[in-house]
Amino acid sequence: MNATMTVDAVHSKALPDLVTKWLAARQESLVLYHRLSALKPFTVTDPVRHQLRRFRQALVDYLALGPFEVFQALEEQSTDSPYRQARELARRCYGHIGRTTQAALAFHDRYDGDLSDPALAGLDEELSRLGESLAARIELEDRIVAAVRKSSIAA
Repeated sequence: MNATMTVDAVHSKALPDLVTKWLAARQESLVLYHRLSALKPFTVTDPVRHQLRRFRQALVDYLALGPFEVFQALEEQSTDSPYRQARELARRCYGHIGRTTQAALAFHDRYDGDLSDPALAGLDEELSRLGESLAARIELEDRIVAAVRKSSIAA
């Protein structure tokens, strides 16, 4: 009997697969961010509530993948691992990324629960600030992703 094993990238704990999953979650968050932004002016309507809820959930999923999966996998690498440079870069970037995580979680929490038109009055400005924070985060993440990919090739 000839059995073949396949790796399910969604459930894999291999670093390159985790990075792929992380980038997919980031992409989903950004798509939902833009869909939500397109619903201006923000009023309490089903489309706004629905998109805001979807975006908030995708945002949390994306935020969790970095520190809780990718960064953890990098930390678990041995000192002679080909990923050691990516691990060191992640360590240097972690504090900055952590600050963007706090800003995104504050956004998430601000729009949790029942919404009203006054609560949505500042959504446009909040999305703009969040977008700037996410852009800074993405620049750092892209450096880490590049280092992981470079290490994967060398491995």
